[in-house]
Amino acid sequence: MDTFMEFYFEEVFNKLDRDGLNERFKRKELVEYFNTVIAGCAKGQNKSDDTICKNFVTSALKYHNNCKSSNGDVCLMGKYHNLLYIAIKLAFDWSLQDNGTVAALLDELYACEKTFERIYLGAIFGTSAPYFLAGWKSDFADKEENVHALVYFLDHATNANLEYMEGDKTYRFIDVPLESCGKASPVRVVIQMGSSEMLMILLRFGARISSDRASSNPAESILDRLKEYKRAYPYELVGCLKLILRTVPSINFTVDKEAFKHLGLPSDYNYQRKVVLEKYGEMLEDHLIPSSRCGLKPVELKHLCRCTIRQILWRNFELPFGIQKLPVPITLKKYLDLFDD
Repeated sequence: MDTFMEFYFEEVFNKLDRDGLNERFKRKELVEYFNTVIAGCAKGQNKSDDTICKNFVTSALKYHNNCKSSNGDVCLMGKYHNLLYIAIKLAFDWSLQDNGTVAALLDELYACEKTFERIYLGAIFGTSAPYFLAGWKSDFADKEENVHALVYFLDHATNANLEYMEGDKTYRFIDVPLESCGKASPVRVVIQMGSSEMLMILLRFGARISSDRASSNPAESILDRLKEYKRAYPYELVGCLKLILRTVPSINFTVDKEAFKHLGLPSDYNYQRKVVLEKYGEMLEDHLIPSSRCGLKPVELKHLCRCTIRQILWRNFELPFGIQKLPVPITLKKYLDLFDD
């Protein structure tokens, strides 16, 4: 496989036009070609598909790095960078299990782009929207395959403990900002979209709701949108709110204390209570906001334990699969994994 790849890059790939892989159908043709090569090499060399796929991805990374090094450590983009997306698609298609190789592929993508939006946008918006947002089309067949690919790379990134620096901030793979979405985190974009299914996936893997650079509170933004529907609440938005309430101890409402200064309230006044009763009273009546999650009553001990356990698992890169290792009943595992209120 290594000899074949060296020959391919020297005699075939180098002769491709620089923008020869910009079109999705061109990348698809190359993926199909290498799928045939991997299957043939695995059979001919009597090796596993995983081994041959790993060899291809490693060869692609080596070629990309050599080209980048010869250009002053700056990616040449065009076909040279699109080669990484060929490797991304093949790694997913063959379910490459070598964690180090997949992690190296993700690291190389981030080094060039400082974002993973070409993995995320197709899963969030579907296959067509990324073209209008960022000028490219997803390499995965449909939204379902995009979601499966996202989960595949989330799993590998978590197992490899991947973290990425941007300035003085450190992000995990799941929280790296999306350039085409105003540098919002994926979870922020999903909340704005009102997609409870995608939000469930991201929260289970430990997406940080409060880590986004935006100042608005995600729970409050959903509550404000729900108010606009005058008690005819959309199912998806209600689902997003329920999921957020499972991951945070309680909603921390934004309070402008200066606006209440004329009331002469004591320094220890419960502003959270005042805000929720005055602004979201109808939602309290409709049981969208539990009284124990908004400052009216103490938070349940069971829920606080869930938040603490999940925080410890997150710190150790064990969400969500580390939950299954805990010596607790299945019902509690489902509760910890956000499947139950």
